[in-house]
Amino acid sequence: MTAAEITGFILTLLLMLVGLVGAVLPGLPGPPLVFVAALLHRLYFGDRSVAVWVVVVLGLLAVISFAFDFAATTLGARKLGATWRGMVGAGFGAVVGLFVLPPFGLILCPLLGATIGELLGGRQLGEAGKAGLGAALGLIAGTVGKIASCLTMIALFSLNLLLRHQISGN
Repeated sequence: MTAAEITGFILTLLLMLVGLVGAVLPGLPGPPLVFVAALLHRLYFGDRSVAVWVVVVLGLLAVISFAFDFAATTLGARKLGATWRGMVGAGFGAVVGLFVLPPFGLILCPLLGATIGELLGGRQLGEAGKAGLGAALGLIAGTVGKIASCLTMIALFSLNLLLRHQISGN
């Protein structure tokens, strides 16, 4: 690997790590950011980058991650009766949870936020708590799925790039 390729690999990994953080932070697109980093690396370095099939697989993983996140969040909320207020409360709670006793805040705050959202919507405490639990569990499951997707994408990119350079002797 040349100095430029090593620098490109490091910069790509740094952008991918931002994507990994984005898997946890609401509003920052984690898996798509990891995919874009790999795509940019491939476009810049061409045949000295990862194989085209790796970029395609990473794109598919980003789409699957998005679908899983949506499904987990929606199903978790719906299964236990959450409304849109509970979902908004869980999302707000997740943001607050980043600053309150991490990592416990990332679990507890979405639950509290969803429950408060349901209470503000006029639901009784028991119903609001159950719906809040569903919204929080769905949000947490989606986040775990995004983290797993990002880690898989980073590992596939890195291994393929390093193996291609190992095999070519450069």
